Amino acid sequence: MAFSNGPTADPQFAPVLAALATMQGNVEREQKYQATQFLEQFQKSPEAWTTAHLILQSENAAVEAKLFAATTLKGKITYDIHQLPRESLVPLRDSLLSLLMSYRKGSRPIRTQLCVCLAGLALQMLEWKDVIELVVRTLGNDVESSVCLLEFLRVLPEEVTEGRKVALTEEELTTRSQELLTDNASRVLTLLVQYSQSTANIPPSPALISCLNSWLREIPVSDIVKTPLVDVVISGLSSEDALDSAVECLCNMFRETREVDESHDVIQALYPRVLALRSKIGESVQEEDMEKFRGYTRLFSEAGEAWVVLISRLPLEFRGLVEAIAECAARDSDREVISLTFNFWYELKNYLVLEKYIEARAQLADIFAGLVDIMVLHLHYPKGSEEDPFDGDRESEEKFREFRHSMGDVLKDCCEVIGSTECLGKAFALVQQWMQQYSANGQKLVNGRVPNWQDLEAPLFSLRAMGRMVPADEDQVLPQIMASLVQLPEHEKVRFAATLVLGRYTEWTSKHPDYLELQLNYITNGFKHNSKEVERAAAMALKFFCQDCGKLLVGHVGQLHQFYEHVAGDLPLQSLYEVTDGVAHVVAAQPLDKIYEALRLFCEPIAKRLMDKANSANDEKGKCELADHIQLLSIFVQVVHPHVPKGQENPMIRFWSEVFPILATILENFVEFLPICERVSRCFRSMLISYRTDMLPLLPLMATKLVACFEKSNQGCFLWVTGAVIREFADEEFVDEATRNSIYQFLEHQCLTMFRLLNRVSPTEIPDVIEDFFRLLVDGVMFHPYKLIRSSLLQPIFEASLASLELQSVDPLNAVLQFLRDVLAYGRSSPPTSAYPDNPAAVQEAIKAMALSKGEAITQKILSGLMYSFPRDCVPDSSGVLLALVELCPEPWLQWMKQTLEILPAGSISPAEAQKFLKTLEGAVSIKDWKKIRYTLQDFTNWYRRKNVTPRTAVAGIEGIEGSRFQFSG
Repeated sequence: MAFSNGPTADPQFAPVLAALATMQGNVEREQKYQATQFLEQFQKSPEAWTTAHLILQSENAAVEAKLFAATTLKGKITYDIHQLPRESLVPLRDSLLSLLMSYRKGSRPIRTQLCVCLAGLALQMLEWKDVIELVVRTLGNDVESSVCLLEFLRVLPEEVTEGRKVALTEEELTTRSQELLTDNASRVLTLLVQYSQSTANIPPSPALISCLNSWLREIPVSDIVKTPLVDVVISGLSSEDALDSAVECLCNMFRETREVDESHDVIQALYPRVLALRSKIGESVQEEDMEKFRGYTRLFSEAGEAWVVLISRLPLEFRGLVEAIAECAARDSDREVISLTFNFWYELKNYLVLEKYIEARAQLADIFAGLVDIMVLHLHYPKGSEEDPFDGDRESEEKFREFRHSMGDVLKDCCEVIGSTECLGKAFALVQQWMQQYSANGQKLVNGRVPNWQDLEAPLFSLRAMGRMVPADEDQVLPQIMASLVQLPEHEKVRFAATLVLGRYTEWTSKHPDYLELQLNYITNGFKHNSKEVERAAAMALKFFCQDCGKLLVGHVGQLHQFYEHVAGDLPLQSLYEVTDGVAHVVAAQPLDKIYEALRLFCEPIAKRLMDKANSANDEKGKCELADHIQLLSIFVQVVHPHVPKGQENPMIRFWSEVFPILATILENFVEFLPICERVSRCFRSMLISYRTDMLPLLPLMATKLVACFEKSNQGCFLWVTGAVIREFADEEFVDEATRNSIYQFLEHQCLTMFRLLNRVSPTEIPDVIEDFFRLLVDGVMFHPYKLIRSSLLQPIFEASLASLELQSVDPLNAVLQFLRDVLAYGRSSPPTSAYPDNPAAVQEAIKAMALSKGEAITQKILSGLMYSFPRDCVPDSSGVLLALVELCPEPWLQWMKQTLEILPAGSISPAEAQKFLKTLEGAVSIKDWKKIRYTLQDFTNWYRRKNVTPRTAVAGIEGIEGSRFQFSG
């Protein structure tokens, strides 16, 4: 194929230009779609090689058309190099070099794409050995063309690193990487030094710095610091154009020196130059140059992260760097870049808490103490209006909320370094300062408002953030804090913060019962507040309060019940759930002989309200409210599950046996309404998990109800409850054989119902039910493997799995694939689970026979999915199924792979590429190198997908694969 450099008339590529104009014009969606389809097909065609060159050589084509042509060439070189005879590669290379010379003064995006084209060709043109030398001879003659040279050198390492895009074997890719990068590292360094010296009086070039950055993995930083290039990069920090490139390059240099013992000399050379930049922090703030400030903050922070071990070893020598990072945090008044420092403080803390670095902890303690003040200062709400500090900017408010929690993590780090008592003391001192300034002077309220409430709320938030780090026996500061919190002035945000502080320190309160009543009253009074935010905080705090102080509240069940009944009807749903969780923990703390009555006290009114709601639920809103309130019973089930001595009646089963008919009736009456089905199913499942084999008296009724409801509604929730039954009644030590047999029959019944459902509907119509069904089968094959595998169910199960491999959603597909992996594992001599020490020959033969019978279809379906439609998260399990098949039947599997390749669309893969792939697989199969088989499959399918599949590709798989419509006659 010739690559002409002569002038060409526009009509030769007019259809392409017309399609591009349609894409960019104001036309109907259908026209744009047709243009897109045309261009996609054009890009895959052999003619695109010549047409793209013609457009790039044209003087009349628009810049957008030329960029499209350059992008097309990039794709052709990456995926379609097989369309060209090998003898055409040299003319292609020369043409690309000529184009680069032509565009050295032109559009940078086009120039970049052409450089990527040349780098991609260099990677695949294995016979081209003098890549760097030839490009330098062609493009390194003057400053203008040197820009192209630097661009090519920048993209070359990136293209080689991303070499899995092209059809090279691992061995070829490794060899080519050595030839192009490793062997040329010193040559490239020399070139960059020469270029920097030839442009010494010109402002630092972003292209030079970016090129150096791209080669950092190949050129040792120890060699770079011996050259003037480090000075060039640092001087780039003063250039607006080169700032970002310089920061990125320096940060990568720091990362390359993380092995500090091996990089000692490099760090010694870099550290003084970095520290000399500290004055730039203040300058950039004074100049209000946020980009510079961000760059320096990142620079110091990443240097700190890379050298954190040295900081811990030599705190005095590296103290200046820590102070610089703290200064960046302190000066960020708009909280734009402070987050860049967070990871450094976390990494440094991880070392300083070690006994080995106790001296460094002492040396740097004052910086961490100051960091507490910095963080609390940044926690302040803005000084906006009283009603809305953000003046209606909800996005800023949400960002601020998220940001506060990240700063809270830094406060936790401070607690670990200097101790929680000191950190608490600093925060409490700010609370006292506010109280002395306002409350003590009678200025508690000014015109009914709390003055400067932000100065009070911020330290309260910090107290809450540090709560997890404070030991329950802290007795110096917390007693003062707890006594003060309940005396703070009434302000919505202050009360919200104080309430959440109490909720965070409930473990401490459980060890200091003297404060119990005072705090409980403060929290419960929050439910009378007219703010929903305060009400929500009170619900959350009460939940934690009851969880941690439940044993102290066992005598307050009556009062809690009265409170619960009083507020339950008015609370938002989430707050009601939290309060319910709290009182459930108090019920759970009751002695075993009193727990039944306590549970009944709370749950009987709930059950009565459920019946009332069920009787009046005539519309969707009423049904949804009913479903939401079923969750209240589930909370009690999940929380209240006392230890009952063996042989003694479980009082929980006694109570839930009385409630079960109510839930069963609701389920029968609303079996077509999915939210109610799911909530009742969740309640049943929670009972199984909480009470396990004690549920045996309720099991027959529950199983009957699950079978009937699944037959009637076909909702998957009944299948995941069935799975819970199988799991909880699987232990042969506690479950007799008769019960296990009954449970297996229960499983069979659900499978038969599912098969009849698949007779009527396609898996694509019920993906959620498919997922639940195969999750159930995973449980079935784990706990009843031999019965399931030797049963008549195995054949329709495999057929159902084949039909379900048409899906394109992650979770259902993974459920199918995980089941196939698990069941195929029983074809080996050793079983996949230690619960069954022997794998009977009959079981092995059944699986091998099924693998031979369905293996070709499974292989084709999975390979098709990997190449076309499967989500990326399905790749590991897909590979696992194929590996299981090749292990059971290696020779047939290779034949299945060959047959699958033969039915791929024409032009999607060349015979040479197919043969190369199959030969690699054959070699790996012959030596049972499972790892190589996995990587070969993944590399091939990734390459095929990138080459042949676009986001708009309508094909969901390989045409010609036999249809797998499920049919069941049982």
